Amino acid sequence: MTLIKSISGIRGTIGGKAGDALTPLDVVKFTAAYGTWLKRKNPNNKKIVLGRDARLSGDMVSKLVVGTLQGLGLDVLDLGLSTTPTVEVAVPVENAAGGIILTASHNPIQWNALKLLNEVGEFISGADGEALLAIAEAEDFDFVDVKKLGSYAQDDTWIKKHIDMILALPLVDKEAIKERNFKIIVDAVNSTGGIAVPMLLEALGVTQITKLHCEPTGNFAHNPEPLPENLTDITKAIEKTKYDLGIVVDPDVDRLCFFCEDASPFGEEYTLVAVADYILQHTKGNTVSNLSSTRALRDVTEKHGGKYYASAVGEVNVVTLMKSSKAIIGGEGNGGIIYPELHYGRDALVGIALFLTHLAKSGKKISVMRKGYPEYYISKNKIELTPEINVDEVLEAVKRKYAKNPINAIDGVRIDFDKEWVHLRKSNTEPIIRIYSESDSMTKAENLAKKLISDIKEVVAATM
Repeated sequence: MTLIKSISGIRGTIGGKAGDALTPLDVVKFTAAYGTWLKRKNPNNKKIVLGRDARLSGDMVSKLVVGTLQGLGLDVLDLGLSTTPTVEVAVPVENAAGGIILTASHNPIQWNALKLLNEVGEFISGADGEALLAIAEAEDFDFVDVKKLGSYAQDDTWIKKHIDMILALPLVDKEAIKERNFKIIVDAVNSTGGIAVPMLLEALGVTQITKLHCEPTGNFAHNPEPLPENLTDITKAIEKTKYDLGIVVDPDVDRLCFFCEDASPFGEEYTLVAVADYILQHTKGNTVSNLSSTRALRDVTEKHGGKYYASAVGEVNVVTLMKSSKAIIGGEGNGGIIYPELHYGRDALVGIALFLTHLAKSGKKISVMRKGYPEYYISKNKIELTPEINVDEVLEAVKRKYAKNPINAIDGVRIDFDKEWVHLRKSNTEPIIRIYSESDSMTKAENLAKKLISDIKEVVAATM
């Protein structure tokens, strides 16, 4: 059983003992801490927006959250089955004090989580998260008396409102998409993307839609992380029947990937690259992704005259750097698109609308579009160390060894070698160094990783 308390939310497996997993007691405890933190931050705003994905535990967790917030005297607006980006855009429009999304994102079926938002619909900051966790640890909350209980209301119209906001964006061209008459297959892994993605496609004028695992039952048909090895059903369907493209989202619809008409993966890393290419063709500006994302975004950005920035891993870090660098598009290499014109949050729905506009206007097949981008390959590895080894000292030694190369140390150590790079990050929970490397061939990327693994082992041997 697992319970992970981070600055942006509480994630864990359902069942087990309190404190060891996401049990009802833990749900109440951390919801109470969040509600208390919001009340202290803005005592005049009692409104909280709530939404959830279709996980089997979602209804149970939702009832616990609602009751706890009402017990604190807070008013709950429940969007019901929704998406993470939908809740994010709803919070500021509803003038709410904050929002909670009940989803463990791409984690397997036994997981759930409380994702926590501030008053502008963005994930809470590190400092705010620490303050919230301190309240939870001290159980420093008071519930109101019976005459001051909060209210409860439901609103199931927000996915449509979210879609209407997307269609109103200047760079979303419904007519161009409609004219291409795309034939599309969608895999929504039996969660709320099965509601939202077909609704979006229909609003964009797409009439040929095949739904695969779109019933929001919460019984995930496959591992919900949208990686090629988990998506054999959609590839088989594309191989069997002619489609222009396939669309896959994760359970809370903040990650997005595509499949080409020949059933080959477009590449999760290249979702952001393609959308950024389209945005930059029409709006000059800068871009941001994290240190572990493909260099292709930098290449495309510089081609259009913009400047690329790399952030520490994590959506909060990407958003912070996007704001300071005035980036017009950003995200992460896991298929997360952040388009500030709509909101500062990963949003698969706006990503779909922008990508389809780009594809429609290009007049190309999706596989041809993919071949037009710089070709890079990322190798992902890890090296396990014994607990007594100081991982920070190991990383410092690697930095000294490669001091003549460009180094970024805001999140672990990233070393650049012309158009290759390697990123070393330590795990927060175990003595492991994660090693991501990228080159223009998988063989080169893997060899680069092996070289750094050898360097790390040398450092470790010298300290023993």
